[in-house]
Amino acid sequence: MKIVRMASLVAALVLAGCASAGSGDTSARWWDPLEWSWSSLAPWHWFGSSLEVAEQGVGTLNGGTAMNEQAIGDGLGGDYQVRKGMRGENGGVVTFYQAVKDKQIKVEVTGEATISRIDVTDSGIATADGKKIGTPFSDLYSKAFNACQKGSGSDRNGVECKAPGSQHISYVFSGDWRGPEGLMPADDTLKNWTVSKIIWRR
Repeated sequence: MKIVRMASLVAALVLAGCASAGSGDTSARWWDPLEWSWSSLAPWHWFGSSLEVAEQGVGTLNGGTAMNEQAIGDGLGGDYQVRKGMRGENGGVVTFYQAVKDKQIKVEVTGEATISRIDVTDSGIATADGKKIGTPFSDLYSKAFNACQKGSGSDRNGVECKAPGSQHISYVFSGDWRGPEGLMPADDTLKNWTVSKIIWRR
């Protein structure tokens, strides 16, 4: 019975692979099992993603995770295409990995031998208490004092705030504001801003 079930599963995957290969392409193309993301067959994928940002990390990614494509892809449950990149930053070279879904960058991981920072922009990944991309500033804070600072680098147009009670998580808020560059918006303005990024740091 187990052999029959496995044979049925493989047959279904072959048919699905052939069908997807034919869509939008008039040329014939064989299904290649090496291109298939076998990790997507794991039981935790049967009911959708349950990744979350916690004090320990994102999914199973944490400060002990090796900076390589396989480890990062596995830590995110195999739901993303992972690609490596490098960029200049503060006079040095930074290595990063981006997790892509639907042609959009959803997670970016930076570090050296192991992960030091994880940037989450996927609205499907929430914190343990349910905060996610799009959560209003007013749901978390009544004022920015002692919690927030002007964003820096790629987040310079936003405001970064430490998550309440957390040592590792912070939120970047973005919104409309036409004040002087480099200054923090007033609390009355910030209350209408929303989370645009969740950051975990080691």
